[in-house]
Amino acid sequence: MSPEYTMEGLFSIKSDVFSFGVLLLEIVSGKKSIGFYHSSSLNLIGHAWELWKGDRVVELMDPKLEDQVSYPMLYTYINVALLCVQEMAADKPTMSEVVSMLSNELTVLNSPKKPTFSTAK
Repeated sequence: MSPEYTMEGLFSIKSDVFSFGVLLLEIVSGKKSIGFYHSSSLNLIGHAWELWKGDRVVELMDPKLEDQVSYPMLYTYINVALLCVQEMAADKPTMSEVVSMLSNELTVLNSPKKPTFSTAK
């Protein structure tokens, strides 16, 4: 559920963008967001964020995808997913922007901010 809905009861067209970002992280990692646990992370989003900050996103990739996804595309997928799960709706891309980011390899992507609900600390 998107942070703007969870914290303020506000639903926007970008609430679906948040869900898409979570789904993209689940596909890339091969792990479900629900029930995911990692020692320093509250959830899968937090784990992805920690790996992103440490420039270790390759560790997030499901081994089944190793021969199917190039590292540059993996970085793109995770970057887009993290942009989709930003706390503020204004910081999230629209779905048409997401489609453009995923289909155009030459697009320069913004750096994501720390997502909400990402760490237990």
